[in-house]
Amino acid sequence: MSGTVSVLIAAGFGLIAGIGITAVGPGGVFATVGLFLASGLSPAEVAGTAIVTHLATGALGSVAYHRSGQLRHRETRRVALVLAVTAVAGTPVGVFLNSVAPGQLFGVLLAAFLVAIALLVWFRARPGTADGADPHHPAALLICLGLGVAVVGGMFGVGGPLLTVPLLVLAGTPVLSALGAAQAQSVVVAGVGTLSYLGRGTIDWPLALAVGLPELCGVLIGWKVAHAVPARILKRVMIVALLISAGLVGIHG
Repeated sequence: MSGTVSVLIAAGFGLIAGIGITAVGPGGVFATVGLFLASGLSPAEVAGTAIVTHLATGALGSVAYHRSGQLRHRETRRVALVLAVTAVAGTPVGVFLNSVAPGQLFGVLLAAFLVAIALLVWFRARPGTADGADPHHPAALLICLGLGVAVVGGMFGVGGPLLTVPLLVLAGTPVLSALGAAQAQSVVVAGVGTLSYLGRGTIDWPLALAVGLPELCGVLIGWKVAHAVPARILKRVMIVALLISAGLVGIHG
């Protein structure tokens, strides 16, 4: 595979990642998948390069959901704050786990992770969570959720929405509110993760730019899609994309 083709494939996955981040939530992992399949980087370089891209997408997604009103809700802001604070502690743990995992194991874990996310998205829908008021989640629940998501984010180079959105929806949060809170968390996961991988010298900046720019475009597209397309359709599309990606990662590994 030529260098140009590899970059184009990674960029295409970046675009898909951006759309998924703001349209459904579990989208950021596609940046990791694209880099894993096309770049030939080590697991630490894949995760480090991928997580850099989520700095801008998380910030842009946060602005978008503030503009549309979700991040102006008091309870959504509270959820976002708790998730962001716990990300400071959890993300470095994930970066450490990435550094001790054998390269071949990383591909296996990534494929399994994709399947797990697909199942989580499948089971996440609950009647009455698409609209309505945000529930008041216990702080202990949010802390556990935030720490777990941050560890996974640091290990695979993904942002908060990947896991946070389906888990919050399962807990009764409206989809758009969950998406908004997860964008803010993603900024912190990406920021702490970037500093951690930067210290290890495992970030490919040209590839991060090649993936990150299409991902930013995808974030804007996904935000529009989330307000225009029924959630059940978005969910089905995401499940298919995750399972296909798991198959590709499994074959590649």
